[in-house]
Amino acid sequence: IADCAALKERAAAHAAPVWVAMEYRYMPPIAELVHSVRAGDIGALKMFAIREHRYPFLEKVGDWNRFSARTGGTLVEKCCHFFDLMRLIVGAEATRLYASGAMDVNHRDERYDGKAPDILDNAFVTVDFANGARAALDLCMFADGSYWQEEIAATGDRAKVECFIPGPARFWKGEGGFPEAEIALSPRGEKNPRRRKVHVDEKALAAGDHHGSTYYQHLRFRDAILGDGDVEVTMEDGLKAVVIGLAAEISAREKRAVEIEGLAIR
Repeated sequence: IADCAALKERAAAHAAPVWVAMEYRYMPPIAELVHSVRAGDIGALKMFAIREHRYPFLEKVGDWNRFSARTGGTLVEKCCHFFDLMRLIVGAEATRLYASGAMDVNHRDERYDGKAPDILDNAFVTVDFANGARAALDLCMFADGSYWQEEIAATGDRAKVECFIPGPARFWKGEGGFPEAEIALSPRGEKNPRRRKVHVDEKALAAGDHHGSTYYQHLRFRDAILGDGDVEVTMEDGLKAVVIGLAAEISAREKRAVEIEGLAIR
């Protein structure tokens, strides 16, 4: 937290725009889900759930992503993106959470300079927010064969909106070609979900592994650089997402609920 706060202070004095790269906001199906929630399609948001069942961490330069001392842990290094998404959609700050996680399958036989990796490969995290809404993360990083990599649901008092997103196209080996993402709106009292595909340009998909967001986010960043738009993901956003991730790591390690107030974790 001290490192992030110092970085935020330095960024505030920087002349050029500083934008924290939170990719999930800019995936077209998630962007549509955010729009649906803000348009009031589901009424008042009460529950928000993210399931990511995916492949293990890839090999990175110097194997830096194998140790919590370098990354803050899986729930920081990777899942800060999901906690950012929770804050964005819920529209409030996290106040309390409970996490349960472990390293059960991946990296257990790996050694780097004689040291064993210590990062989580699966976890559940439940987060309470100041406005009374609750959010949950279901993470599994040894579910490589899943049809959908992310399944995200926002449920209100009038309806539920969901989006379904496949993993990177370069890993797809299924029949019938790479699937398109989907979004569904399910009003209460009707067993008739309105489901449709969300098309993403193939060139945008090829520009990165985050379902086109690499391209779309950079377009918005370009606007900010040229003075044609605002910085949409601030250092404050990045810092608060990291605080939630750090609190989740503490909760999983110490097997207890953790309180969050501002930048303080108790």
